[in-house]
Amino acid sequence: MHSKRSTALTLAVLLGGACLTTAAANATTAAAPANTAPTAVVHQATALPPGYQLVTLPNANVPNFQRRTLYCPGSKRVLGGGAEARGNDAILVGSFPTDDGRGWIGIGRQSAYRDVGISVFAICAD
Repeated sequence: MHSKRSTALTLAVLLGGACLTTAAANATTAAAPANTAPTAVVHQATALPPGYQLVTLPNANVPNFQRRTLYCPGSKRVLGGGAEARGNDAILVGSFPTDDGRGWIGIGRQSAYRDVGISVFAICAD
């Protein structure tokens, strides 16, 4: 019963946000003179964090379930990351940050083979 209630609450919040966005867009359009085209709502991207760097650990074959770990250079910390398992029937088993927050880990496996190709990616910043 609890999950149904939290799902309903999540949907209500999302729908409420969509209604507010639609109302704001309609108010912007309604305020424009009749002879002009509606103005587009532009969201400006925030600046990248200081020292932003995308770091990659190229694909390499490792035994199934062996971790491949990529660390951020210097004193940078990981903001996010990911991994990719490559090969026939390759499955990505895990993709998560290191315990110290300085890198990213990728783990995979293949059913019919003893090894799997794993690539790891990390978004790092100061």
